[in-house]
Order: sequence, then C-alpha cells, then structure tokens
Amino acid sequence: MLPPAVLVDTHCHLTDPRFAADLPAVLERAAAAGVGKCLTIATGLADAERAAALCAAHPEVAMSAGLDPYSCHQSADPEGDLARLDALAATGALRAIGEFGLEFHHEVLPRERQEALAEAQLRIAAAHRLPVVLHARSGRGVDAHAAMLAVLDRVPGTGGVIHSFDGDGDQAAAYVARGLHVAVNGMVTFPANARLRAALARVPPDRLLLETDAPYLSPVPLRGRRNEPGHLVHILAAVAAALGRPAAAIAGETTANARTLFLAP
Repeated sequence: MLPPAVLVDTHCHLTDPRFAADLPAVLERAAAAGVGKCLTIATGLADAERAAALCAAHPEVAMSAGLDPYSCHQSADPEGDLARLDALAATGALRAIGEFGLEFHHEVLPRERQEALAEAQLRIAAAHRLPVVLHARSGRGVDAHAAMLAVLDRVPGTGGVIHSFDGDGDQAAAYVARGLHVAVNGMVTFPANARLRAALARVPPDRLLLETDAPYLSPVPLRGRRNEPGHLVHILAAVAAALGRPAAAIAGETTANARTLFLAP
C-alpha cells in the first residue's frame, strides 16, 4: 500500500475539454490513489493561459508549456510564438519548456521545420535553466528518436525528459547518456509492448519517471476509458513487474526524480 499522495504524474493534459466537467473529482481520485502532484502540459500559448488559471485554482498542479508540432502547424506566427514562450518562461510560471519535438506519424510540418522549432525551444530552456519535455513519435519510415537525439546533440547539456517513451533499450540509454530522464505511461502495460518493458532495464533508477498522458493512453485494465492521473498506479505496477522490484521502491525513486527535475524551489 502506497503512502497518501506519494506519486507525481509528470505528464498530463488537465486543460483538455474532457476534464471540464469534473476536474476537482479527478484530482480527488488522484490523491486517494496516491498521486499528490501533477504536471499539466500546455501545448501552445492559448493552452498555457488555461493551464495557468488551472494551477492558480489547484495548488497540487504545476505547469509546463511548449510549442508542439500541432500548435505550430495551427499558428499564424510561429516565430512570434517562440518570443512569447521565451517571455512566459522569464515570468517564472513554468516548471519546464514543453512539450515540443518531432511528430512524424502525422504530417503536420516538414521534418526540417520541426527540428528547427525543437532546437529553438531547447535554446529557450537553456537560457532560463529549465528542463524540457520532449515528444518524439516515429512514422512514415522515419525514426523520430534518432532524429531527436541528433537535435539534442546540437544543443548539448539541456536536461529534461523524453516523454511517452516507446523506443528500445539502446535508445533509452542514448537519452540517458545525454542527460535526459525517460518517462513511461500506459503503453508499458500493453501486452504487445515487451520491447518497451525490456528497455526499462537500461534506465538507471535516478532517471526514470512515470506519467499518464491523460486523457490519452489509458493503461490496461482501463483501455477505452478516459485516462486520468489516478491511473498512474497501474503504470507503476507494470514497471515494478517488468523490473522485478517492489512498487514502493520505484514509487519513492520516481517521485524523488520528478521533484528534483520539475518541482524543486
């Protein structure tokens, strides 16, 4: 049994309209399940405004903001958005820059443009000494992890996390070697994801994070339902089983990692 409010959901989207009707109840269920803190991830500047209001109303929620490929695709002024993100980071409101990165499954922007926007946000994060929250989704014959690692090599030394990691052990180790944490979500519970569970062995205990990506990617046994932060316990259980270690030990380690990376004063 976990102590009350011990876990941190390092990646969720609590501004999503699917939470509009019952967010207080969602957060109450999270706390009852042992999830005491959530990092809500704003994708785009309009979403960042909503996230800021949410954090003001719910002190158990902190925020990150970035320009993901989808929001950049929809924006009339991506360069201006970068300047506005830089200004927002200067206010101290953000715990991280992101999520941002590379989306190759859906053709939202040309690859070169996505990489340039990712590099620009890495530089914003470095300027403000903030960690980053990275997105890398492969598709159309292009390995997004290989591309993201190459972008990271152009802006070395920026800490943060590769979120929703779905790669193999070598890729996990490559992110760790570049100073990144590796976060896993409900995908680690999917029966077909043996490769991802095996990759966990390549992630040191001080570099592992847990996330839900709620309302997306509900874990087994809740597939088909809206995901929420309280479901993090299922992800913890799957990670513990894959590593052959006690869930309480992994809970303590991942919470310490999250607090050091995102929540330290």
